[in-house]
Amino acid sequence: MTNNGATSPNDTSEFDYVIVGAGSAGCVLANRLSADGKHSVLLLEAGPKDTNLWIHVPLGYGKLFKEKTVNWMYQTEPEPGLNGRQVFQPRGKVLGGSSSINGLLYVRGQHEDYDRWRQHGNTGWGYDDVLPYFKKAEDQQRGSNDFHGAGGPLPVSDMLHADPLSGAFINAATEAGIPANPDFNGATQEGAGWFQTTTRNGRRASTAVAYLRPAKGRSNLRVETSALAQRLLFEGRRAAAVEYRQNGALRTVRARKEILVSSGAYNSPQLLQLSGVGPAELLKSHGIGVVLDAPGVGNDLQDHMQVRIVMLCAQPITLNDVLNHPVRRIMAGVRYAAFRKGPLTIAAGTSGAFFKTNPRLASPDVQIHFLPFSTDKMGEKLHPFSAFSASVCQVRPESRGSLRIRSADPMAPPEIRINYLATETDRAANVEGLKILRRILAAPALKPFVIEEKEPGAKVVSDEDLLAFCRLRGNTVYHPTSTCRMGNDPLAVVDQRLRVRGIEGLRVVDASVMPDLVSGNTNAPVIMIAEKASDMILQDAR
Repeated sequence: MTNNGATSPNDTSEFDYVIVGAGSAGCVLANRLSADGKHSVLLLEAGPKDTNLWIHVPLGYGKLFKEKTVNWMYQTEPEPGLNGRQVFQPRGKVLGGSSSINGLLYVRGQHEDYDRWRQHGNTGWGYDDVLPYFKKAEDQQRGSNDFHGAGGPLPVSDMLHADPLSGAFINAATEAGIPANPDFNGATQEGAGWFQTTTRNGRRASTAVAYLRPAKGRSNLRVETSALAQRLLFEGRRAAAVEYRQNGALRTVRARKEILVSSGAYNSPQLLQLSGVGPAELLKSHGIGVVLDAPGVGNDLQDHMQVRIVMLCAQPITLNDVLNHPVRRIMAGVRYAAFRKGPLTIAAGTSGAFFKTNPRLASPDVQIHFLPFSTDKMGEKLHPFSAFSASVCQVRPESRGSLRIRSADPMAPPEIRINYLATETDRAANVEGLKILRRILAAPALKPFVIEEKEPGAKVVSDEDLLAFCRLRGNTVYHPTSTCRMGNDPLAVVDQRLRVRGIEGLRVVDASVMPDLVSGNTNAPVIMIAEKASDMILQDAR
Protein backbone atom coordinates (compact mmCIF):
# COMPACT_ATOMS: atom_id res chain seq x y z
CA MET A 1 0.00 0.00 0.00
CA THR A 2 2.69 2.51 1.00
CA ASN A 3 5.69 3.37 -1.12
CA ASN A 4 8.41 5.41 0.55
CA GLY A 5 10.62 6.15 -2.40
CA ALA A 6 10.70 3.24 -4.83
CA THR A 7 10.17 5.69 -7.68
CA SER A 8 13.09 7.52 -9.23
CA PRO A 9 13.69 11.19 -8.34
CA ASN A 10 12.39 12.41 -11.71
CA ASP A 11 9.47 10.02 -11.84
CA THR A 12 6.22 11.47 -13.20
CA SER A 13 3.37 9.08 -12.62
CA GLU A 14 -0.31 9.43 -13.41
CA PHE A 15 -3.50 8.52 -11.56
CA ASP A 16 -7.18 9.24 -12.08
CA TYR A 17 -7.39 10.96 -8.68
CA VAL A 18 -4.64 12.49 -6.59
CA ILE A 19 -5.63 13.24 -2.98
CA VAL A 20 -3.42 15.63 -1.02
CA GLY A 21 -3.66 14.88 2.70
CA ALA A 22 -4.51 11.59 4.45
CA GLY A 23 -6.57 13.06 7.28
CA SER A 24 -10.19 12.88 8.35
CA ALA A 25 -11.33 13.57 4.77
CA GLY A 26 -8.51 12.16 2.65
CA CYS A 27 -8.70 8.62 4.05
CA VAL A 28 -12.46 8.56 3.40
CA LEU A 29 -11.95 9.71 -0.20
CA ALA A 30 -9.21 7.15 -0.78
CA ASN A 31 -11.47 4.33 0.39
CA ARG A 32 -14.61 5.36 -1.47
CA LEU A 33 -12.99 6.40 -4.78
CA SER A 34 -11.00 3.17 -5.04
CA ALA A 35 -13.80 0.84 -3.90
CA ASP A 36 -15.18 -0.19 -7.30
CA GLY A 37 -11.76 -0.79 -8.82
CA LYS A 38 -12.49 1.46 -11.80
CA HIS A 39 -10.29 4.39 -10.82
CA SER A 40 -6.64 4.64 -9.83
CA VAL A 41 -6.07 6.71 -6.69
CA LEU A 42 -2.93 8.19 -5.12
CA LEU A 43 -3.06 9.45 -1.54
CA LEU A 44 -0.23 11.78 -0.47
CA GLU A 45 0.54 12.37 3.22
CA ALA A 46 3.23 14.73 4.48
CA GLY A 47 3.62 12.81 7.74
CA PRO A 48 4.61 9.23 8.59
CA LYS A 49 2.60 6.04 9.03
CA ASP A 50 0.46 5.87 12.17
CA THR A 51 2.82 3.55 14.07
CA ASN A 52 3.21 5.72 17.19
CA LEU A 53 1.76 3.64 20.07
CA TRP A 54 0.03 6.61 21.68
CA ILE A 55 -2.09 7.26 18.56
CA HIS A 56 -4.09 4.13 19.30
CA VAL A 57 -4.56 4.63 23.07
CA PRO A 58 -7.48 7.04 23.64
CA LEU A 59 -5.84 9.01 26.45
CA GLY A 60 -2.69 9.13 24.31
CA TYR A 61 -3.88 12.38 22.74
CA GLY A 62 -2.23 14.12 25.69
CA LYS A 63 1.13 12.69 24.59
CA LEU A 64 0.64 13.81 20.97
CA PHE A 65 -0.18 17.50 21.44
CA LYS A 66 3.51 18.41 21.46
CA GLU A 67 4.84 15.45 19.44
CA LYS A 68 6.38 17.07 16.36
CA THR A 69 6.82 13.79 14.48
CA VAL A 70 3.02 13.56 14.03
CA ASN A 71 1.97 17.18 14.56
CA TRP A 72 2.41 20.41 12.58
CA MET A 73 2.77 22.31 15.89
CA TYR A 74 1.41 25.60 14.56
CA GLN A 75 1.01 28.85 16.51
CA THR A 76 -1.30 31.77 15.91
CA GLU A 77 -0.05 35.30 15.62
CA PRO A 78 -0.47 37.30 18.84
CA GLU A 79 -4.23 37.37 19.50
CA PRO A 80 -5.55 40.89 20.31
CA GLY A 81 -8.55 39.49 22.22
CA LEU A 82 -6.36 37.24 24.38
CA ASN A 83 -3.92 39.83 25.75
CA GLY A 84 -1.62 39.38 22.76
CA ARG A 85 -0.98 35.71 23.53
CA GLN A 86 -0.07 33.25 20.81
CA VAL A 87 -2.28 30.16 20.83
CA PHE A 88 -0.81 26.74 20.08
CA GLN A 89 -2.56 24.99 17.18
CA PRO A 90 -1.82 21.25 16.99
CA ARG A 91 -2.77 19.61 13.68
CA GLY A 92 -2.22 16.01 12.63
CA LYS A 93 0.78 15.27 10.39
CA VAL A 94 0.41 11.49 10.07
CA LEU A 95 -1.86 8.93 8.41
CA GLY A 96 -5.29 9.80 9.78
CA GLY A 97 -4.35 13.46 10.16
CA SER A 98 -6.00 15.14 13.12
CA SER A 99 -8.28 12.12 13.58
CA SER A 100 -5.10 10.35 14.81
CA ILE A 101 -4.30 12.93 17.50
CA ASN A 102 -7.67 14.50 18.39
CA GLY A 103 -9.78 14.13 21.55
CA LEU A 104 -11.98 11.41 19.97
CA LEU A 105 -15.39 13.00 20.66
CA TYR A 106 -18.17 12.27 18.16
CA VAL A 107 -20.37 15.38 18.06
CA ARG A 108 -21.94 16.29 14.72
CA GLY A 109 -23.44 19.67 15.60
CA GLN A 110 -27.02 20.87 15.50
CA HIS A 111 -29.57 20.20 12.77
CA GLU A 112 -29.84 23.98 12.46
CA ASP A 113 -26.14 24.30 11.55
CA TYR A 114 -26.63 22.47 8.28
CA ASP A 115 -29.97 24.11 7.54
CA ARG A 116 -28.15 27.44 7.92
CA TRP A 117 -25.58 26.28 5.35
CA ARG A 118 -28.44 25.58 2.94
CA GLN A 119 -30.11 28.92 3.71
CA HIS A 120 -26.87 30.65 2.72
CA GLY A 121 -27.35 29.24 -0.77
CA ASN A 122 -25.56 25.91 -0.39
CA THR A 123 -28.17 23.66 -1.97
CA GLY A 124 -27.84 20.03 -0.96
CA TRP A 125 -26.20 20.74 2.41
CA GLY A 126 -29.24 21.01 4.71
CA TYR A 127 -29.62 18.61 7.62
CA ASP A 128 -31.92 16.26 5.71
CA ASP A 129 -29.33 16.18 2.92
CA VAL A 130 -26.32 15.38 5.11
CA LEU A 131 -27.95 12.98 7.61
CA PRO A 132 -27.75 10.00 5.20
CA TYR A 133 -23.98 10.51 4.98
CA PHE A 134 -23.53 10.66 8.74
CA LYS A 135 -25.46 7.38 8.90
CA LYS A 136 -23.52 5.84 6.00
CA ALA A 137 -20.23 6.49 7.78
CA GLU A 138 -21.33 5.27 11.18
CA ASP A 139 -21.10 1.96 12.99
CA GLN A 140 -23.11 3.00 16.03
CA GLN A 141 -22.65 0.75 19.07
CA ARG A 142 -26.28 1.32 20.07
CA GLY A 143 -27.55 0.20 16.66
CA SER A 144 -29.29 2.07 13.86
CA ASN A 145 -32.32 4.35 14.17
CA ASP A 146 -33.66 7.51 12.54
CA PHE A 147 -30.45 9.39 13.38
CA HIS A 148 -27.77 6.69 13.37
CA GLY A 149 -26.29 4.04 11.14
CA ALA A 150 -24.77 0.65 11.89
CA GLY A 151 -22.30 -1.27 9.77
CA GLY A 152 -20.42 1.75 8.39
CA PRO A 153 -16.63 2.10 8.59
CA LEU A 154 -16.51 4.51 11.57
CA PRO A 155 -17.05 3.01 15.05
CA VAL A 156 -19.00 5.26 17.44
CA SER A 157 -19.01 3.94 21.00
CA ASP A 158 -20.16 4.74 24.51
CA MET A 159 -17.64 5.67 27.17
CA LEU A 160 -15.92 2.60 28.63
CA HIS A 161 -14.83 4.41 31.78
CA ALA A 162 -17.93 5.93 33.39
CA ASP A 163 -16.25 7.57 36.39
CA PRO A 164 -18.31 8.92 39.32
CA LEU A 165 -17.27 12.55 38.78
CA SER A 166 -18.49 12.61 35.18
CA GLY A 167 -21.80 11.04 36.19
CA ALA A 168 -22.17 13.52 39.03
CA PHE A 169 -21.68 16.38 36.56
CA ILE A 170 -24.68 15.18 34.52
CA ASN A 171 -26.80 14.99 37.67
CA ALA A 172 -25.63 18.45 38.74
CA ALA A 173 -26.56 19.88 35.34
CA THR A 174 -30.11 18.49 35.61
CA GLU A 175 -30.34 19.95 39.11
CA ALA A 176 -29.36 23.31 37.58
CA GLY A 177 -32.28 23.06 35.11
CA ILE A 178 -30.60 21.51 32.06
CA PRO A 179 -32.50 18.46 30.77
CA ALA A 180 -30.79 15.08 30.54
CA ASN A 181 -29.95 14.08 26.97
CA PRO A 182 -28.81 10.52 26.15
CA ASP A 183 -27.79 11.43 22.58
CA PHE A 184 -26.23 14.74 21.53
CA ASN A 185 -26.44 13.53 17.91
CA GLY A 186 -30.11 12.59 17.98
CA ALA A 187 -33.36 14.55 17.79
CA THR A 188 -31.94 17.54 19.67
CA GLN A 189 -28.56 18.59 21.02
CA GLU A 190 -29.68 20.53 24.08
CA GLY A 191 -29.12 18.89 27.45
CA ALA A 192 -26.53 17.09 29.59
CA GLY A 193 -25.17 13.60 29.07
CA TRP A 194 -22.27 11.34 28.15
CA PHE A 195 -20.21 11.92 25.02
CA GLN A 196 -19.68 9.15 22.51
CA THR A 197 -16.28 8.55 20.96
CA THR A 198 -14.67 7.30 17.75
CA THR A 199 -13.28 4.19 19.39
CA ARG A 200 -13.71 0.44 19.16
CA ASN A 201 -12.91 -1.90 22.06
CA GLY A 202 -10.91 0.76 23.86
CA ARG A 203 -8.78 1.77 20.86
CA ARG A 204 -8.87 4.93 18.73
CA ALA A 205 -10.65 4.61 15.40
CA SER A 206 -8.97 7.27 13.24
CA THR A 207 -9.94 7.45 9.58
CA ALA A 208 -6.63 5.71 8.83
CA VAL A 209 -7.85 2.77 10.92
CA ALA A 210 -11.53 2.90 9.93
CA TYR A 211 -11.24 3.73 6.21
CA LEU A 212 -7.68 3.25 4.97
CA ARG A 213 -6.78 -0.11 6.50
CA PRO A 214 -9.73 -1.95 4.90
CA ALA A 215 -8.64 -0.57 1.50
CA LYS A 216 -4.92 -1.32 1.79
CA GLY A 217 -5.01 -4.43 -0.40
CA ARG A 218 -6.49 -2.70 -3.43
CA SER A 219 -4.21 -2.65 -6.45
CA ASN A 220 -5.70 0.65 -7.66
CA LEU A 221 -4.84 2.55 -4.44
CA ARG A 222 -1.35 3.81 -3.64
CA VAL A 223 -0.43 5.65 -0.45
CA GLU A 224 2.74 7.72 -0.16
CA THR A 225 3.86 8.92 3.29
CA SER A 226 6.48 11.56 4.09
CA ALA A 227 5.33 13.22 0.86
CA LEU A 228 4.90 16.98 1.29
CA ALA A 229 2.91 18.65 -1.49
CA GLN A 230 4.83 21.76 -2.62
CA ARG A 231 2.42 23.15 -5.18
CA LEU A 232 -0.22 22.31 -7.75
CA LEU A 233 0.68 22.61 -11.41
CA PHE A 234 -1.78 24.04 -13.92
CA GLU A 235 -2.38 23.87 -17.64
CA GLY A 236 -4.21 27.11 -18.21
CA ARG A 237 -7.03 27.10 -15.64
CA ARG A 238 -6.97 23.32 -15.18
CA ALA A 239 -5.21 21.68 -12.24
CA ALA A 240 -3.07 19.03 -13.90
CA ALA A 241 -0.47 17.76 -11.43
CA VAL A 242 0.93 17.86 -7.91
CA GLU A 243 4.58 18.51 -7.18
CA TYR A 244 5.71 16.93 -3.91
CA ARG A 245 8.93 16.32 -2.01
CA GLN A 246 9.71 12.89 -0.62
CA ASN A 247 13.01 11.66 0.86
CA GLY A 248 14.80 14.71 -0.51
CA ALA A 249 13.57 14.17 -4.06
CA LEU A 250 11.12 16.38 -5.94
CA ARG A 251 8.42 14.37 -7.71
CA THR A 252 5.45 15.16 -9.92
CA VAL A 253 2.23 13.20 -10.28
CA ARG A 254 -0.47 13.95 -12.84
CA ALA A 255 -4.20 13.60 -12.31
CA ARG A 256 -6.27 12.40 -15.27
CA LYS A 257 -9.57 13.38 -13.68
CA GLU A 258 -9.17 15.52 -10.54
CA ILE A 259 -6.89 16.71 -7.77
CA LEU A 260 -8.57 16.63 -4.37
CA VAL A 261 -7.02 18.86 -1.72
CA SER A 262 -7.82 17.51 1.76
CA SER A 263 -5.08 19.09 3.83
CA GLY A 264 -7.25 20.80 6.43
CA ALA A 265 -8.25 24.34 7.28
CA TYR A 266 -4.62 25.51 7.49
CA ASN A 267 -2.76 23.49 4.87
CA SER A 268 -5.38 23.52 2.11
CA PRO A 269 -5.47 27.32 1.70
CA GLN A 270 -1.69 27.36 2.18
CA LEU A 271 -1.23 24.94 -0.74
CA LEU A 272 -3.64 26.90 -2.96
CA GLN A 273 -1.81 30.14 -2.22
CA LEU A 274 1.61 28.55 -2.85
CA SER A 275 0.22 27.34 -6.18
CA GLY A 276 -0.99 30.75 -7.38
CA VAL A 277 -4.65 30.52 -6.33
CA GLY A 278 -5.41 33.17 -3.74
CA PRO A 279 -5.36 36.93 -3.08
CA ALA A 280 -3.33 38.36 -5.97
CA GLU A 281 -1.50 40.99 -3.94
CA LEU A 282 -0.40 38.41 -1.37
CA LEU A 283 0.89 36.07 -4.05
CA LYS A 284 2.74 38.82 -5.91
CA SER A 285 4.37 39.98 -2.67
CA HIS A 286 5.98 36.53 -2.39
CA GLY A 287 6.93 36.27 -6.05
CA ILE A 288 4.28 33.68 -6.87
CA GLY A 289 2.68 33.82 -10.32
CA VAL A 290 -1.09 34.38 -10.13
CA VAL A 291 -3.11 31.57 -11.70
CA LEU A 292 -6.38 32.87 -10.24
CA ASP A 293 -7.02 35.97 -8.15
CA ALA A 294 -9.20 34.32 -5.47
CA PRO A 295 -9.36 36.76 -2.52
CA GLY A 296 -11.43 34.33 -0.41
CA VAL A 297 -8.69 31.70 -0.14
CA GLY A 298 -7.58 31.85 3.50
CA ASN A 299 -10.38 34.17 4.55
CA ASP A 300 -13.13 33.58 7.14
CA LEU A 301 -11.10 31.34 9.47
CA GLN A 302 -13.12 30.26 12.51
CA ASP A 303 -12.28 28.21 15.59
CA HIS A 304 -13.89 27.22 18.87
CA MET A 305 -12.40 28.69 22.03
CA GLN A 306 -12.63 27.16 25.50
CA VAL A 307 -12.23 28.57 29.01
CA ARG A 308 -11.73 26.12 31.87
CA ILE A 309 -12.83 26.18 35.49
CA VAL A 310 -10.70 24.01 37.79
CA MET A 311 -12.21 22.54 40.98
CA LEU A 312 -10.23 21.06 43.87
CA CYS A 313 -11.60 17.57 44.52
CA ALA A 314 -12.44 16.27 48.00
CA GLN A 315 -11.76 12.63 47.09
CA PRO A 316 -8.62 11.09 45.49
CA ILE A 317 -10.53 9.79 42.45
CA THR A 318 -9.37 12.09 39.68
CA LEU A 319 -7.00 11.18 36.87
CA ASN A 320 -4.49 13.52 38.56
CA ASP A 321 -4.49 11.11 41.52
CA VAL A 322 -4.07 8.06 39.29
CA LEU A 323 -1.31 9.29 36.97
CA ASN A 324 0.66 11.12 39.68
CA HIS A 325 0.81 7.97 41.84
CA PRO A 326 3.41 5.46 40.58
CA VAL A 327 1.54 2.33 41.67
CA ARG A 328 -1.89 3.50 40.50
CA ARG A 329 -0.37 4.64 37.18
CA ILE A 330 1.15 1.19 36.59
CA MET A 331 -2.12 -0.51 37.54
CA ALA A 332 -4.01 1.68 35.06
CA GLY A 333 -1.55 0.68 32.33
CA VAL A 334 -1.85 -3.00 33.18
CA ARG A 335 -5.66 -2.77 33.18
CA TYR A 336 -5.64 -1.13 29.77
CA ALA A 337 -3.14 -3.61 28.32
CA ALA A 338 -5.14 -6.59 29.60
CA PHE A 339 -8.73 -5.46 29.18
CA ARG A 340 -8.71 -2.18 27.14
CA LYS A 341 -10.58 -0.57 30.05
CA GLY A 342 -9.97 2.02 32.73
CA PRO A 343 -8.79 5.64 32.73
CA LEU A 344 -6.58 5.24 29.65
CA THR A 345 -9.78 5.00 27.57
CA ILE A 346 -10.83 8.54 28.54
CA ALA A 347 -11.42 11.02 25.69
CA ALA A 348 -11.04 14.81 25.79
CA GLY A 349 -14.40 15.13 27.50
CA THR A 350 -16.32 12.40 29.29
CA SER A 351 -19.66 14.04 29.95
CA GLY A 352 -20.93 17.45 28.99
CA ALA A 353 -23.82 19.74 28.27
CA PHE A 354 -25.25 22.07 25.64
CA PHE A 355 -27.38 25.02 26.73
CA LYS A 356 -28.53 28.52 25.81
CA THR A 357 -26.95 31.49 27.56
CA ASN A 358 -30.02 33.51 26.57
CA PRO A 359 -33.56 32.03 26.49
CA ARG A 360 -34.32 34.03 23.32
CA LEU A 361 -31.82 31.95 21.33
CA ALA A 362 -33.23 29.32 18.97
CA SER A 363 -30.66 26.67 19.94
CA PRO A 364 -27.78 26.15 22.42
CA ASP A 365 -24.80 28.45 22.03
CA VAL A 366 -22.47 26.91 24.63
CA GLN A 367 -20.97 23.44 25.04
CA ILE A 368 -19.43 22.19 28.28
CA HIS A 369 -16.66 19.59 28.27
CA PHE A 370 -16.28 17.90 31.65
CA LEU A 371 -12.94 16.21 32.46
CA PRO A 372 -12.05 14.17 35.57
CA PHE A 373 -8.57 15.74 35.58
CA SER A 374 -6.97 19.18 35.41
CA THR A 375 -3.96 20.78 33.76
CA ASP A 376 -2.81 24.26 32.81
CA LYS A 377 -2.75 23.33 29.12
CA MET A 378 -3.57 20.20 27.15
CA GLY A 379 -0.43 18.18 26.52
CA GLU A 380 1.25 19.42 29.69
CA LYS A 381 1.58 17.67 33.06
CA LEU A 382 -1.53 17.14 35.16
CA HIS A 383 -1.74 19.24 38.30
CA PRO A 384 -0.01 17.65 41.32
CA PHE A 385 -3.19 18.05 43.40
CA SER A 386 -6.57 16.30 43.20
CA ALA A 387 -8.79 18.29 40.84
CA PHE A 388 -11.21 18.14 37.93
CA SER A 389 -12.19 20.67 35.29
CA ALA A 390 -15.00 21.79 33.02
CA SER A 391 -14.71 24.18 30.09
CA VAL A 392 -17.06 26.62 28.39
CA CYS A 393 -17.01 26.60 24.60
CA GLN A 394 -19.11 29.01 22.54
CA VAL A 395 -20.29 26.82 19.68
CA ARG A 396 -21.16 29.52 17.10
CA PRO A 397 -18.54 32.26 17.34
CA GLU A 398 -18.96 35.30 15.12
CA SER A 399 -15.25 36.15 15.08
CA ARG A 400 -13.42 35.40 11.85
CA GLY A 401 -9.74 35.45 11.02
CA SER A 402 -7.38 34.52 8.20
CA LEU A 403 -4.66 32.20 6.94
CA ARG A 404 -1.83 33.66 4.86
CA ILE A 405 1.44 32.22 3.60
CA ARG A 406 4.55 33.99 4.92
CA SER A 407 6.71 33.14 1.91
CA ALA A 408 6.90 30.93 -1.17
CA ASP A 409 8.62 28.25 0.93
CA PRO A 410 6.25 25.28 1.41
CA MET A 411 8.04 24.42 4.67
CA ALA A 412 7.36 27.82 6.25
CA PRO A 413 4.42 27.69 8.69
CA PRO A 414 1.54 29.94 7.64
CA GLU A 415 0.43 33.09 9.39
CA ILE A 416 -2.68 32.23 11.43
CA ARG A 417 -4.98 34.91 12.83
CA ILE A 418 -8.19 33.71 14.49
CA ASN A 419 -9.37 36.89 16.26
CA TYR A 420 -10.89 35.19 19.31
CA LEU A 421 -13.40 37.32 21.25
CA ALA A 422 -13.52 39.96 18.51
CA THR A 423 -17.29 40.57 18.81
CA GLU A 424 -19.59 41.52 21.67
CA THR A 425 -21.70 38.39 21.08
CA ASP A 426 -18.63 36.19 21.56
CA ARG A 427 -17.53 38.00 24.70
CA ALA A 428 -21.01 37.88 26.26
CA ALA A 429 -21.53 34.17 25.45
CA ASN A 430 -18.32 33.20 27.20
CA VAL A 431 -19.06 35.28 30.29
CA GLU A 432 -22.65 34.01 30.58
CA GLY A 433 -21.46 30.45 29.91
CA LEU A 434 -19.04 30.65 32.84
CA LYS A 435 -21.83 31.89 35.12
CA ILE A 436 -24.09 28.97 34.18
CA LEU A 437 -21.23 26.48 34.49
CA ARG A 438 -20.55 27.78 38.01
CA ARG A 439 -24.18 27.13 38.91
CA ILE A 440 -23.83 23.54 37.71
CA LEU A 441 -20.59 23.03 39.64
CA ALA A 442 -22.29 24.34 42.81
CA ALA A 443 -25.29 21.98 42.50
CA PRO A 444 -25.93 19.30 45.19
CA ALA A 445 -24.79 16.31 43.09
CA LEU A 446 -21.20 17.61 43.03
CA LYS A 447 -21.08 18.82 46.65
CA PRO A 448 -19.45 15.59 48.00
CA PHE A 449 -16.61 16.00 45.49
CA VAL A 450 -15.82 19.74 45.79
CA ILE A 451 -13.48 21.53 48.16
CA GLU A 452 -13.42 24.85 46.31
CA GLU A 453 -12.95 26.50 42.95
CA LYS A 454 -9.23 26.67 42.26
CA GLU A 455 -9.45 28.71 39.04
CA PRO A 456 -10.55 31.42 38.40
CA GLY A 457 -11.38 31.43 42.15
CA ALA A 458 -13.92 33.11 44.39
CA LYS A 459 -12.53 36.61 43.85
CA VAL A 460 -13.48 36.59 40.15
CA VAL A 461 -17.16 37.56 40.19
CA SER A 462 -18.03 40.56 38.00
CA ASP A 463 -18.62 40.34 34.25
CA GLU A 464 -15.49 42.42 33.73
CA ASP A 465 -13.40 40.04 35.82
CA LEU A 466 -14.84 36.98 34.08
CA LEU A 467 -14.05 38.50 30.67
CA ALA A 468 -10.52 39.27 31.86
CA PHE A 469 -10.21 35.60 32.86
CA CYS A 470 -11.36 34.57 29.37
CA ARG A 471 -8.67 36.76 27.86
CA LEU A 472 -6.05 35.35 30.24
CA ARG A 473 -6.92 31.66 29.92
CA GLY A 474 -8.96 31.24 26.72
CA ASN A 475 -7.57 28.54 24.46
CA THR A 476 -8.47 26.65 21.31
CA VAL A 477 -10.70 23.55 21.13
CA TYR A 478 -8.82 22.65 17.92
CA HIS A 479 -11.63 23.15 15.39
CA PRO A 480 -10.37 25.48 12.62
CA THR A 481 -12.69 25.76 9.61
CA SER A 482 -13.96 27.86 6.69
CA THR A 483 -10.74 29.05 4.99
CA CYS A 484 -11.89 27.70 1.59
CA ARG A 485 -15.56 28.05 2.30
CA MET A 486 -18.44 26.94 0.13
CA GLY A 487 -20.89 29.47 -1.28
CA ASN A 488 -22.07 31.63 -4.19
CA ASP A 489 -20.67 35.02 -3.16
CA PRO A 490 -17.45 36.56 -4.55
CA LEU A 491 -15.34 35.40 -1.58
CA ALA A 492 -16.58 31.78 -1.67
CA VAL A 493 -13.76 29.46 -2.76
CA VAL A 494 -15.70 26.31 -3.71
CA ASP A 495 -19.16 25.69 -5.11
CA GLN A 496 -21.79 23.29 -3.75
CA ARG A 497 -19.95 20.34 -5.30
CA LEU A 498 -16.73 21.51 -3.64
CA ARG A 499 -15.11 22.44 -6.97
CA VAL A 500 -12.75 25.40 -6.76
CA ARG A 501 -14.54 28.24 -8.50
CA GLY A 502 -12.68 29.37 -11.62
CA ILE A 503 -10.46 26.26 -11.82
CA GLU A 504 -11.13 22.93 -13.53
CA GLY A 505 -10.14 19.54 -12.14
CA LEU A 506 -9.70 20.74 -8.56
CA ARG A 507 -11.80 20.29 -5.42
CA VAL A 508 -11.23 20.98 -1.76
CA VAL A 509 -12.70 18.42 0.63
CA ASP A 510 -12.13 19.05 4.34
CA ALA A 511 -13.10 21.39 7.21
CA SER A 512 -11.99 24.43 5.22
CA VAL A 513 -15.12 24.23 3.00
CA MET A 514 -17.57 24.66 5.90
CA PRO A 515 -19.49 27.92 5.35
CA ASP A 516 -19.30 28.42 9.10
CA LEU A 517 -18.39 26.45 12.18
CA VAL A 518 -20.73 23.71 13.40
CA SER A 519 -22.02 23.56 16.97
CA GLY A 520 -19.91 20.60 18.01
CA ASN A 521 -16.67 18.88 17.10
CA THR A 522 -15.39 18.90 13.54
CA ASN A 523 -14.17 15.33 12.92
CA ALA A 524 -17.62 13.79 12.37
CA PRO A 525 -18.77 16.59 9.99
CA VAL A 526 -15.54 16.36 7.98
CA ILE A 527 -16.04 12.61 7.53
CA MET A 528 -19.62 13.34 6.41
CA ILE A 529 -18.36 15.97 3.94
CA ALA A 530 -15.91 13.46 2.46
CA GLU A 531 -18.60 10.77 2.20
CA LYS A 532 -20.86 13.18 0.33
CA ALA A 533 -18.01 14.48 -1.82
CA SER A 534 -17.09 10.92 -2.82
CA ASP A 535 -20.56 10.40 -4.25
CA MET A 536 -20.44 13.72 -6.11
CA ILE A 537 -16.99 13.01 -7.56
CA LEU A 538 -18.04 9.58 -8.82
CA GLN A 539 -21.29 11.01 -10.24
CA ASP A 540 -19.37 13.72 -12.10
CA ALA A 541 -16.92 11.15 -13.49
CA ARG A 542 -19.64 9.32 -15.43
